[in-house]
Amino acid sequence: MTSPNRPLLVVEDDESYRSLLARSLQRRGFAVRTASSADEALAVCAEQAPAYVVLDLNLRGESGLNLIRPLLAYAPTARIVVLTGYASIQTTVAAMRLGACHYLPKPANTGDLVRALLDDNIALDTRIDEEQLSVQHLQWEYIQRKLAENDGNISATARALKMHRRTLQRKLAKRRPPDLGFAVE
Repeated sequence: MTSPNRPLLVVEDDESYRSLLARSLQRRGFAVRTASSADEALAVCAEQAPAYVVLDLNLRGESGLNLIRPLLAYAPTARIVVLTGYASIQTTVAAMRLGACHYLPKPANTGDLVRALLDDNIALDTRIDEEQLSVQHLQWEYIQRKLAENDGNISATARALKMHRRTLQRKLAKRRPPDLGFAVE
């Protein structure tokens, strides 16, 4: 199903998740390059335009949606799949309008991800398995989304969440919950 040595760019800020995605997709015949930020992704594209892109929706508090058009400027025919731990209809529609070909909730399995990269006419099971997402993970994703909506302003985010600023700072100081595993086939 995969075409060998197809250039693919994985843009993900979580180092272990990025590494896992890269290894999994390399086993499926893709020539994978990685980036942890928008600037790094654009630098990689300037060197070699990818045919495929796997893009995290939340890149250190910044929306990955803002990266879709610049990526397509470097690689107009690239097929972009957006991955997110916080799926919503609004961001799905926005991603598709900007040029993404698919939008998958985390954790996605490798087979679904490869099918999303290669085929337009597929039916993917994109429902989030609630048993795999802990309350801490959902809370983390919600806080990150609100933080991005407030341009990283902790005080404004705390007000929007009806939370004390110091409480929010403590939550942000903790690492992302560990249940963000990528289901490798």
